[in-house]
Amino acid sequence: MPRGRPRKNPQDVLIRSAEMLGWALGGIEREITQTRERLSALTAQAATLRAKLPASARGTASPRGPAAAASFAEPGSAEPATRRGRRRRMSPEARKRISEMMKKRWAERRKKQ
Repeated sequence: MPRGRPRKNPQDVLIRSAEMLGWALGGIEREITQTRERLSALTAQAATLRAKLPASARGTASPRGPAAAASFAEPGSAEPATRRGRRRRMSPEARKRISEMMKKRWAERRKKQ
């Protein structure tokens, strides 16, 4: 009988690796089904809570803000998941002030070099 570790048969290694992949895939698929079940339960719970809201409050934003209300929209609704707010516009005077300040800073920097 030869001493040391027995040599691995390449066929055995492939079978074991395929077996491990099968176990991993089974675990992932189980997680997917559990997540889908949880999502459907949460969606049903959200629908019941929305049904309890008075009709006047259904169209208004939630207390946490319009972005939070939009992110929890029901799947398939026409409202997008995220809403982009309006950007503030800078006045021409403010732009001119910033431009002048930056030109002054760059001029000072050029002098130092």
